[in-house]
Amino acid sequence: MLDPIRLWAGPRHSERTEGRGIKSHEGRGNNHRGAKADPRVEDWLLMSSPFPQTMIILSYVYFVTTLGPRLMENRKPFDLKQPMIIYNFSIVAFSLYMIYEFLMSGWANGYSYRCDIVDYSSSPQALRMAWTCWLYYFSKFIEMLDTIFFVLRKKNSQVTFLHVYHHSIMPFTWWFGVKFAAGGLGTFHALLNCCVHVIMYTYYALSAMGPAYQKYLWWKKYMTTIQLVQFLMVTIHIGQFFFMKDCPYQFPVFLYIIWLYGLIFLVLFLNFYYHAYTRGKRLPKVLQNGACFLNRAPKKIE
Repeated sequence: MLDPIRLWAGPRHSERTEGRGIKSHEGRGNNHRGAKADPRVEDWLLMSSPFPQTMIILSYVYFVTTLGPRLMENRKPFDLKQPMIIYNFSIVAFSLYMIYEFLMSGWANGYSYRCDIVDYSSSPQALRMAWTCWLYYFSKFIEMLDTIFFVLRKKNSQVTFLHVYHHSIMPFTWWFGVKFAAGGLGTFHALLNCCVHVIMYTYYALSAMGPAYQKYLWWKKYMTTIQLVQFLMVTIHIGQFFFMKDCPYQFPVFLYIIWLYGLIFLVLFLNFYYHAYTRGKRLPKVLQNGACFLNRAPKKIE
């Protein structure tokens, strides 16, 4: 499993510094690392500096908001049915793989779901977790294709501010997560997100396959509930950190960011659920865009 690390990274810094990192919260190493980057990931793709990813993100924003719509203005929408089916099922497969790796590297193999700190050692399990975090980070660039497909199909109404913001901020913030804290309780939301993506992208793939498969999409009405459960679990899991005594998680700032992000979208989806399902009223367009941008639903909310 660790061979891909060597493929991407070459000789690992951790092989030259073994024993200096933190191994776990169970007394296997020094818990006080300070604001230092993880030397194990320094040579991995895009990890040496935040500037390459920043250029990719800025290029993405420019293309989906300005260049792409301008190029498509006098062109017919592209027929991307087959590429979208392949893309969506590929995301499902990739998400399933990441779920397995997250579980085997910690969440089903030693983590307590409470004060799980980052293991900076060179153990196979610690390196497996770090590599899985990098895979999750890299998947955020792949998911930018969501927006690019919108632009090429001239679905510009789907390219909302919150949609572009989400696809931009996720890889940007996760670079710092992988660089400084690849593991521990700050990765639980990534595991949950992969689980939700299996469901969501399966739905997108079946939707792209045409009307003949609509009968298999009876569970569409549960999509918002699934999102709500995701954000509620993230908020509760991270929130317990604020009530723990003496939890030596190395970079608490990441937990505040994750908790705030989960709370914001929990409130957003609760508001959507209340208006769309409890009151049964059509939302104003700005709230529709805000609430469904993660769902990327193919039809407008009724």
